Amino acid sequence: MSNELRGVLTALSTPFNQDETIDVDTLRLIVDRSIDAGVDGVVAAGSTGEVGALSSEERLLLIETVIKQANGRVPVIAQTGATSTGEAIRLSQAAEKLGADVLMLITPYYEPLSLEETVTYIKDVARSVTIPVMLYNIPAVTGVNLDPATVRALAEEVDNIRYIKDSSANWEQALQLIHHHSDVIGTFIGWDVYLYSALVEGAAGVMAGTANVVPNEIVAVSRLIAEGDLAGALELWKQLYPVIDTLLSSPFIPAVKAGLSLQGLPAGAPRRPTADLNAEELARLQDALSALKQTVR
Repeated sequence: MSNELRGVLTALSTPFNQDETIDVDTLRLIVDRSIDAGVDGVVAAGSTGEVGALSSEERLLLIETVIKQANGRVPVIAQTGATSTGEAIRLSQAAEKLGADVLMLITPYYEPLSLEETVTYIKDVARSVTIPVMLYNIPAVTGVNLDPATVRALAEEVDNIRYIKDSSANWEQALQLIHHHSDVIGTFIGWDVYLYSALVEGAAGVMAGTANVVPNEIVAVSRLIAEGDLAGALELWKQLYPVIDTLLSSPFIPAVKAGLSLQGLPAGAPRRPTADLNAEELARLQDALSALKQTVR
């Protein structure tokens, strides 16, 4: 299988104004920050983008803004999954018309579903559009795990199911997807601490919320691996890992926003009821970023 989509994808943060409306101007800057750093694609309205706190209209505003700002420089992946098939189809068809390159589908995450119901949802939504679809496996949120055999069956049956973002944090499952099923589907690992390992093992790429904060360093690791310089990539990864670990060990969405602010790009507070980092968490993140700056020149 030939994968057009590869490399580092930034799961974009959604900046808010003080009144909690989307800060479109800052969103454009966040898009440019990742693209200027060399990422291979950007993701609108994903988990890092606080999709669960957004209205459908806000999601489409995000998607449209990101597509226009990217302006063809990198692919735009639009997360259009929903809690009902009808809404997911509406969002997916709208995103396709807006010019999204790939759709990412989280499966319904409120009412518990069986695997059979989940598979039916995926097939119905994927078949409602013509552009490539990326499955989004995050069982901690949805309650349903898309196991490798199910993923393969979906990719073989539905032509435009081309990719999967695996955020299961199940490394054995990730390796099975990468090594046994890459002939039918490209695997993007969505658990940032596995970034180095996933790329070395041959994943199609990684989708990283932390790339909002440290895009240059993540891209550098990816490029060194692609060039076969595993030693150089590992050396840089060891310097970068403490920042990744600190971001993931903190409440993640506010940590990403705090990281952006510490890098000179204030993205506002998370949408309530999610709170900002506390003083201790913020200090720990600031220390990690300062240490990285001292080691990476």
